[in-house]
Amino acid sequence: MISRTVIRRGLRLLALALVVVVALVGLLVGLVAGAFRAQFTGAPAEWAKSTGNDALWMGHMWVDGRRTEPDVEALAVRLRDTGIRDLYVHAGPFEADGRLDPAKYPNARDFLAWVREHLPGVRVSAWLGQKVDGTLDLDDARSRANVLDGVGEIAKTGFDGVHYNFEPIGSGDEEFLDLLDRTRPLTRLLSTSTPQIEPYPLMRPGTRAVLDHDKYWSQDYFRSVAGRVDQIAVMAYDSGMPLESLYGGHVVRQAGLALDLVPEGKHLFVGAPAYHDHGLPLGDHAESVAVTARAAKLALSEHGRRERFGLALYVDFAATEEDWREYATHWLI
Repeated sequence: MISRTVIRRGLRLLALALVVVVALVGLLVGLVAGAFRAQFTGAPAEWAKSTGNDALWMGHMWVDGRRTEPDVEALAVRLRDTGIRDLYVHAGPFEADGRLDPAKYPNARDFLAWVREHLPGVRVSAWLGQKVDGTLDLDDARSRANVLDGVGEIAKTGFDGVHYNFEPIGSGDEEFLDLLDRTRPLTRLLSTSTPQIEPYPLMRPGTRAVLDHDKYWSQDYFRSVAGRVDQIAVMAYDSGMPLESLYGGHVVRQAGLALDLVPEGKHLFVGAPAYHDHGLPLGDHAESVAVTARAAKLALSEHGRRERFGLALYVDFAATEEDWREYATHWLI
């Protein structure tokens, strides 16, 4: 029988261990926060700004019949003096078995014709994806084959490319790499959005333990994906950072890592939050197009000039006039 003295001693040791763990976690959080704050300082180079290689995620209403040619004409007025040259237009999602119902994009041909007329030189990719944490199983070979069949069919409507957005894809997912390889012959332009890159060691397993899925990709896996596509867009928003300085430093870090990992000949976009429903009030306060733009400029200044680098605004139907103003005044000039 264990004595009370032994039990008390054991509880004291457990309490001490917990205190040590909490202290270490607090120290690590403080170090990361300090690193982010430090990165969001200084002045960007005067040349660090849009090179006319930006993108815009757009809603489903453009291909399901709710938007007409006058709407595209108004869109052309909005975009004419910007750097936006790629449109990712939502045309899915895939069904749970990977099929893509053509009834989801009945107005695609008309929309593409209107864009060609009113926005010459702007590329349009079909934005396709699905949740993969309980809905679509990309590990299933039949489901991946159905996805590819759907891509082949939608390519016939005249889209310039395909933009994938599957969430959450875990770091190291070989089936996603297989899907990218097999999509390559089906489209002229292949792009994908990605989770954030692990900013510092141990942050990926730490957040995975809390979220039960990868919030971050390893640098090696990000590089593998980038090597298989023409364009890659890092979803740097929804960072969980409560302050502008922390979010800004986080974006500097994301953009800086991506600039080092994505080959020069490929397009790299940093996702900018032109929406205002993060789910956390602090997120709405900390994250903005203006902060993202300044952070991207700082990262670009540190890295050096790069032509195929820009912001990707998310998303057209949630963007306010203030978001567009911040894009124009903080990124275009």
